[in-house]
Amino acid sequence: MTGTRDGAIARAQGDFDTGRFVERLARLVAVPTESHPPQRKPELERYCHEVLGPMVAELGFGTQVLDNPDPIHGPVLVATRIEDPAFPTVLFYGHGDVVRAMPERWRQGLDPWTLKVEGDRIYGRGTVDNKGQHLLGIDAMAAVMAERGGRLGFNVKIMVETGEEAGSPGLLPFIRQHKDLLAADVFIALDGPRVSREVPDVTLGTRGGIAMDLVVNLREGGHHSGHWGGLLKDAGVILAHAIASIISRDGRILVPGWTPASVPEAVQAAAKAVRAEVLPGAPVPEPDWGEPGLSASERIYAWSSAIVLASISGQPESPVNAVGGAARARIQLRHTVDVEGDSVVPALRAHLAAQGFHEVEVVPVTERDMFQASRTDPNDPWVRAIAESFGRTAGQAPNIIPNIGASGPSEFFRRELGTPVIWIPHSYGGCGQHGPDEHGLGTLFRDGLGLMAGLWWDLGEKGRPT
Repeated sequence: MTGTRDGAIARAQGDFDTGRFVERLARLVAVPTESHPPQRKPELERYCHEVLGPMVAELGFGTQVLDNPDPIHGPVLVATRIEDPAFPTVLFYGHGDVVRAMPERWRQGLDPWTLKVEGDRIYGRGTVDNKGQHLLGIDAMAAVMAERGGRLGFNVKIMVETGEEAGSPGLLPFIRQHKDLLAADVFIALDGPRVSREVPDVTLGTRGGIAMDLVVNLREGGHHSGHWGGLLKDAGVILAHAIASIISRDGRILVPGWTPASVPEAVQAAAKAVRAEVLPGAPVPEPDWGEPGLSASERIYAWSSAIVLASISGQPESPVNAVGGAARARIQLRHTVDVEGDSVVPALRAHLAAQGFHEVEVVPVTERDMFQASRTDPNDPWVRAIAESFGRTAGQAPNIIPNIGASGPSEFFRRELGTPVIWIPHSYGGCGQHGPDEHGLGTLFRDGLGLMAGLWWDLGEKGRPT
């Protein structure tokens, strides 16, 4: 029995229609895998050893749970199925950890660790970030195997880490330590929201995220404003003007070197072609904010953005009549690969010096590892093959997104393993990700099962794209 592509898609979507997918997702969500060490490390281990690991082993994968090089953080599940060394190999990535559950903020009748279906919405912490999404890819593989008589037609290595929401501590040394184990032809991960519920997305990377503090420290304490106002420098005023020299009043970045000197033509074309939707209740992009002459999609997918995360001077909780001697602000830059991450802090220091802000010190934030910018070439053969497969299944071409606006571990895999890195989201912008009432849409899960079953089928039939 060889089966058919349509048969594989029908099997995958049938698992959703019968409730099997939702039942399996409920078992994953029930494990409280918050990645805030060391409180939840036993749960992260249980997720790998006792829940997801056995699900993957049922498909004929050899599974192992490996220690994180950073010992206070959770382990990594690696499952391998090699059907033929000559076949292409997919490294399929997901993360089993979730952000803090915040049960006190969920709507009455909802519990983060108990899956609940209300109409098209499927509630629970991790339903979309990321348990439901990596389960979707695994169940689509199971459907292809059932239709193809127990075979996929390609090799798979499934890697599920348990620290992504904490910044993936230990991930880079883990990849270096297990480079041979993780070697593959392509990296594919399912994560994040689509920009349109109607159009599939193929995302090729992430922006880098760099934070730095502006510190103005003129003198100890404060001095009476009636006696010293107008005579002593005000740290808050100096800080405000320094920020204004970095970001204009209409949101443009003013620091030389913080924006791309040029953008590859293929990236520009892909960003311009993105079809997005404005979701009910979601903010609407401000047309007069940010780099002029760029569309909203170009501003987020092909350009840099800078914001003020926090700013403080004096004692906001209880202001006093004093000239402040110290002030601090945290600035965050999101940038594409067209801006070198190592140059960001030196560029800001040079800019502030040139503007005369010698009192302002730039302190890089090192509280957590920062992800580097990453991008796969939109013309890569793997990108074309996936886009063609999705177009065949969906009846329309997908969005090719050069990089999402946020940050992630893409570059670790691209640089260390030498693979194209491709992210395929199956959520939507109103999913409550990282907040209370997180949920996935049944329609998008069902649609995603069909898209992924079609992709896995095509990969097993056609082999490596050229």
